Amino acid sequence: MSWPEAVPLGGRHAALRLLSHADAPALAQAVQDGELWKLWFTRIPAPDEMDAEIARRLQLHAQGSMTPYAVLDTQGTPVGMTSYMNVDAVNRRVEIGSTWIARRVQRTLLNTECKFMLLQHAFDTLDCLAVELRTHRLNLNSRRAIEGLGAQLDGILRHHQRLPDGSIRDTAVYSITAPEWPTVRRHLQARLAS
Repeated sequence: MSWPEAVPLGGRHAALRLLSHADAPALAQAVQDGELWKLWFTRIPAPDEMDAEIARRLQLHAQGSMTPYAVLDTQGTPVGMTSYMNVDAVNRRVEIGSTWIARRVQRTLLNTECKFMLLQHAFDTLDCLAVELRTHRLNLNSRRAIEGLGAQLDGILRHHQRLPDGSIRDTAVYSITAPEWPTVRRHLQARLAS
């Protein structure tokens, strides 16, 4: 069995469940909201690449290195993807990443609640020591959102990855540790209650 197991997670503003090939049509439509695949600083599948991306993530899940989720809005419609990735079961660490959501739900409580549910599950159920979040050094919106969760910058991995256009990505690495989680939890609960 893969660790972490893909258990469904639900809240008032969003829900997460194991990604499925049946999600491809809705996700192909969601990614068109903002033409997200055209963003230069990240890798998001184009509409015609959605089936292949779902297959890739599910293969990584079968290998135990990723737990991919479909992000659902309050109507139960898939509006994006997220994952536990870079899974380290021995050291009880995961990264929350490979996340994208349709433009219409960006900067809403949906995204905050998804991160809250994944963090809560990681720390309270999976007993993780730390959870990482990573983004392109120049993706300032993503960096502000990660910092807004309460994550701390661990550092920049310089010349970390080659992007599809040939450019080199410097990766900003953030984390939340188990001792920090109670404070971060209270902070996120207050944001979700407002």
